[in-house]
Amino acid sequence: MAKKRVLVLCTGNSARSQMGEGLFRAEGEGEFEVFSAGTKPSSVRPEAIAVMKEIGIDISGQRSKSVGEFAGQSFDYVVTVCDNARDTCPVFPATTERIHWSLEDPAAVEGNEAERLGAFRHTRDLIHQRVKAFYRATLSSTQRE
Repeated sequence: MAKKRVLVLCTGNSARSQMGEGLFRAEGEGEFEVFSAGTKPSSVRPEAIAVMKEIGIDISGQRSKSVGEFAGQSFDYVVTVCDNARDTCPVFPATTERIHWSLEDPAAVEGNEAERLGAFRHTRDLIHQRVKAFYRATLSSTQRE
């Protein structure tokens, strides 16, 4: 049976979608192929790498990618983690389930390092909760089939 494919999208592919990619991979236990991309990719934020490392997930090898790199590929799920990505997301086949999580951009938080890291931790934890809920729902529905 082919692995289900997940694409996590945001604007810059620098924080939310990068953390999402790492969390989907870690929680999916190899059952899913997971990718992330941005509508206007930039670079992976060091704060995202740092807060993911705190929970034992290394995303330092990930890179910021354009959604265009995935043109023509099929995905079972496309998860947008910011409103801009939802609004500018390319069209995927009707068989692709689109999921939207409206999350504040931790990279937009100004302040000292502790305040910025706090924002990244908060966003990481929100994404982690949603990823766990996604897998609970998805894996329970596939077990019923």
